[in-house]
Amino acid sequence: MMPRRPDSLETLQISLELLRRIPRGRSVTSSELRDQLAEAGYERDMRTIQRQLEVLAESYDLDRDESTKPFRYSWKPHAKGLSLPSLSTQESLLLILAEQHLNALLPARLMKSMDSFFAQARTQIGDKMATQREREWLGKVRVVSTTQPLLPPKISPDVFEQVSNALYENRWLEIDYQNAAGKRAKSRVMPLGLAQQGTRLYLVCRFDGYDNERSLALNRIVTARASTFTFERPKEFDLKKYDDDGRFGYGNGERIRLQFRIDKEAGLHLLESPLSVDQDVKQVGDEYEITATVVDSAMLDWWLRGFGNSVSEISKRKLSDD
Repeated sequence: MMPRRPDSLETLQISLELLRRIPRGRSVTSSELRDQLAEAGYERDMRTIQRQLEVLAESYDLDRDESTKPFRYSWKPHAKGLSLPSLSTQESLLLILAEQHLNALLPARLMKSMDSFFAQARTQIGDKMATQREREWLGKVRVVSTTQPLLPPKISPDVFEQVSNALYENRWLEIDYQNAAGKRAKSRVMPLGLAQQGTRLYLVCRFDGYDNERSLALNRIVTARASTFTFERPKEFDLKKYDDDGRFGYGNGERIRLQFRIDKEAGLHLLESPLSVDQDVKQVGDEYEITATVVDSAMLDWWLRGFGNSVSEISKRKLSDD
């Protein structure tokens, strides 16, 4: 019996899936691509994958590193890659605004994977088809910081890649971490989430042998390696609840009834942006008396101290005391 001729539509689909998974700014092996396709439901042998990659490397701006076996593939630095479907002017504007915002928050090298998307958006806006008003819009809007602007700390691209892969694939992570005091220690952690707070990125994880979560600054991870061993993600863990409990503000989730007085000039914004949905405001002479249910944390204390002498008569009552 003659072997079945590969379906052209099927071959095209595999080609698109491979191109989508070839990264920019780093490389990936053919075996890694085969595993990624398998996870997506495309079971193919290594020879088929390698043959398809050879064809793609001749037709697209791909770099093929033949110094290692299996070969490694990546997009060339200035390759267009797989373009987005045609963007509308409005979509391009939103992407450019997103780029401006993320550039102020993430290390530059971590933005490389989005370069082709942002480049297409900039081309769309610069095209003669865009109106003058649309081009002017970018000079009329801006995302500004609510605190003193700070540059993001440097994060090793290799660390970010290993952490991201381990988090995505539910794999144990081997790390060498240096704390704020400069002490280094090697540990095995279960990655559960990534969170951005201001200009800093944090890995939420559990240390091997423990059932409580910790937040580790990504810039303090010296080295990281995703293990081949997987874990079952804890069903009780919820990143949103972890945040709502004030854990990123160095709290333990304890909710309190906060009351304080604040000068009207300093506290006016709290009438527009309340501390909680149940916030109550009373006018007492030249001050507001604010009462709200919040999570107790070190961040809350820092926030209150930031008002200096404008805040007085601070009291905290545990909800269990009611």
